[in-house]
Amino acid sequence: MSARILVVDDEPDLESLVLQKFRRQIRDGEVSFLFARDGVDALAALGANGDIDLVVTDINMPRMDGLSLLQKMQDSEQRVSTIIVSAYGDMANIRTAMNRGAFDFVTKPIDFADLETTIAKTLRHVEALREARARQIAAERAHASLSRYFSPNLAQRLASDADAVDLNGQRREIAVLFTDIANFTALVEALEPDVLGPLLNEYLTGMTDIVFAHDGTVAKIVGDALHVLFGAPGEEPDYATHAVACALKLDEYAEAFRERCRAKGIALGVTRIGVHAGPAIVGNFGGGRLFDYTAYGDTVNVAARLEAANKQLGTRICVSATLADKVADFHGRPVGDLQLRGRTGTMRAFEPLSAKKYSETATQAYLNAFAKLEANDPGAKATFAAHIGKEPDDELANFHLRRLLNGATGARIAME
Repeated sequence: MSARILVVDDEPDLESLVLQKFRRQIRDGEVSFLFARDGVDALAALGANGDIDLVVTDINMPRMDGLSLLQKMQDSEQRVSTIIVSAYGDMANIRTAMNRGAFDFVTKPIDFADLETTIAKTLRHVEALREARARQIAAERAHASLSRYFSPNLAQRLASDADAVDLNGQRREIAVLFTDIANFTALVEALEPDVLGPLLNEYLTGMTDIVFAHDGTVAKIVGDALHVLFGAPGEEPDYATHAVACALKLDEYAEAFRERCRAKGIALGVTRIGVHAGPAIVGNFGGGRLFDYTAYGDTVNVAARLEAANKQLGTRICVSATLADKVADFHGRPVGDLQLRGRTGTMRAFEPLSAKKYSETATQAYLNAFAKLEANDPGAKATFAAHIGKEPDDELANFHLRRLLNGATGARIAME
């Protein structure tokens, strides 16, 4: 790449001498030169040519001297490296020049071999600065893009060091979370775009902020739905704990958001959440043109079906026992042994709760009723009915009572 150098000096013979001494470099396209007679002309040249890499300037010149030129360049934040030319022994001016941003200096009378060496050294410095700036710009762009998917800390690591986290396909243990708003398609048809747009953006911003706060990775956003990974791409020993805590916070935010919408006359449906843990193949599968960090495998399918199961169960969050078993001090109500669509076996599922909610009398009453259900105790029906008499809005308890009234027994539930 050719370097463009501006030489600022009022000596009439200097231009021809420079062109003569650097003729080989000019011929080979390594450098090109512009010339100015004083600081005023130099500022005009800098303004007209945005690609100048280096300024070589004398100090003593008419109209505007070299020190004043350096000050003007510094004040205007023009990032151009400078070599100052001064009489031998004029250390006071040289020190002033260095304090005003000059990179190096040569003395008069000019030793052109020394000037050539100094220019070469300065241009290497310019190239290093340019490469560092390019890396910074690339990192900033990468961070802006990665911040859409990853928590801020992980996005920063990925942007600054692409090798810090492996984005290639690999099999690993993760937790997968899905969210979806009930009846959102019907709401879309009913709302005007200028209402729907801000509403959905506010909802998704709040939801993704919560995901990032729990070190989750947003694999996809499809309409109102989130697909979130925990434990990938960065190593995360507590990924299951983070996933459950995130699900509870997402539910809390979504319910508060729904109440705000209701106050505005917008009937936003509940947000349903499903979470499962297990092995999956994770990586960037977007090809060379797209970034699409996602996961594949049965773990993903089960998490999606647990999210859908909420509709039938009347719950808002449904997590697998596989996930719950990985969480120390997990608190939750057993939902039942679900036979998910397309699967022959059953999977125990739970509705996670905060420690405070779990300790409440209503929760303990449900646990008592469920224990009787699981044991095929004939008293389960009456126990659920008594609980619902005190907690009529307990949808999960209502679901089980309807099953019992329809002749079902036990905790095995075939999902529609």
